[in-house]
Amino acid sequence: MQRAARGAPSVRRLRGWALAAARAGSEITLRVVGAAEARRLNRAFRQRDTATNVLSFAYSRRQGDVVLCHPVIRREARAQGKSLAAHYAHLVVHGVLHLHGLDHVRVGDAERMERAEIRILRRFGVADPYAVK
Repeated sequence: MQRAARGAPSVRRLRGWALAAARAGSEITLRVVGAAEARRLNRAFRQRDTATNVLSFAYSRRQGDVVLCHPVIRREARAQGKSLAAHYAHLVVHGVLHLHGLDHVRVGDAERMERAEIRILRRFGVADPYAVK
């Protein structure tokens, strides 16, 4: 766990969300960063010149990094009327599922990934992040 930005949920909470989505034996680094680092990584690895909420870097099916951008997550949570913790929980789970090969490029894959996210988040009392209010 690496935190380069202040204001994120506790290491304990971040770890709990990641473990709930991770496969047994996984080695995952979570890193909470500011907008400048998220933008740099997004530009370097996705050719998008903007900070994004979460990036996943898989090195194998059980090893990888999840980078979370605190300012973007905070802004999105406010805009969506969600608690910061609920939005972080969703994005940690989302990022870890990407490490394990789930994706949302095709409709069927997106539906499978969303169902997994909803099921995992429910364990923490987090509402369906895809439900429209």
